[in-house]
Amino acid sequence: MLVLGLQGSPRKNGNTDFLLSAFMNVAEGLGAQTRVIEVDKRNILPCKEYTTCEKKGFCPIKDDMKDEIYALLWDADVIVAASPVFFYNVTAQLKALIDRCQTLWARKYKLKLTDPGRKTRRGFMLAVGATKGKHLFEGIHLTMTYFFDAVGASYDGSLTYRGIEGKEDMEKHPTMIQEVGDAVNTLLKPLLGRKRILFACRENACRSQMAAAFVQHHAGDKIEATSAGSAPTEKINPLMVKAMEEKGIDMQFRNPKSIKAVMERGKPEMIITMGCGEECPLIPGIVRQDWDMPDPSGRDIEFMRSVRDEIEEKVREVCSSAFRRCQTP
Repeated sequence: MLVLGLQGSPRKNGNTDFLLSAFMNVAEGLGAQTRVIEVDKRNILPCKEYTTCEKKGFCPIKDDMKDEIYALLWDADVIVAASPVFFYNVTAQLKALIDRCQTLWARKYKLKLTDPGRKTRRGFMLAVGATKGKHLFEGIHLTMTYFFDAVGASYDGSLTYRGIEGKEDMEKHPTMIQEVGDAVNTLLKPLLGRKRILFACRENACRSQMAAAFVQHHAGDKIEATSAGSAPTEKINPLMVKAMEEKGIDMQFRNPKSIKAVMERGKPEMIITMGCGEECPLIPGIVRQDWDMPDPSGRDIEFMRSVRDEIEEKVREVCSSAFRRCQTP
């Protein structure tokens, strides 16, 4: 499970930073992998309103959003945004990232594609403000409602703190640690009990990517599905992306990963190989199945569709089995 933090404050070691760090520490203690993006330190240009995203589904601006952050947003199981209040909203740095997520909004609402992680991904907001006004966080809540919808996450709650102005005010807060602990446990608990399955192939560009996406789409609440390759390539197969779009499933912004990197996110209960044979390692204590799927790399779209449909059928069997186990007293 990946918990992604968006640190929106430009101030290092400030109250927002302390609050987000406390949140991430609890998440790590529960077994989650965490990653924090310090937005102020990243190359994130503001939206130029080119409207390319609404017509073609991608942003032409070349910066860290395109190269990394879109992929991380869709790779995350939980997204936690953190910001001080700037004129009743988040900082300009975080707002630039949010505005650029119009690309993800357009892929869903204009192109009618569904990110398979959308059904289970969760969002949470952390905010601090110097004043104590009644409406201090209303602007932030409204912004985050639409931001989390754009990135395919439910808005599952927030922790907001008024009167936080001194350098160590957050650290001295009498109830913050308990409130953060309760919030993280509530947020992560439904995700921690899922069965973990790793789909592996050689390049992690096609077969294993499709299998993991189908599991996310059909049973993401019961199975935490990941994919990896024994010799991952640089990019996913564009013909695979096209074939999955025919199913309404959006595979854009996915990147191939190594088996070692995915194993660092948590040991799976099962590895299902897709035809990588001896190149996929035997790991003691983990159940292994081999589906021996033909490699569609370099083949035409019809062959890709055939492999896609065969993978989905096998995935449905796995998901059905997981559902029956969940129903057993």
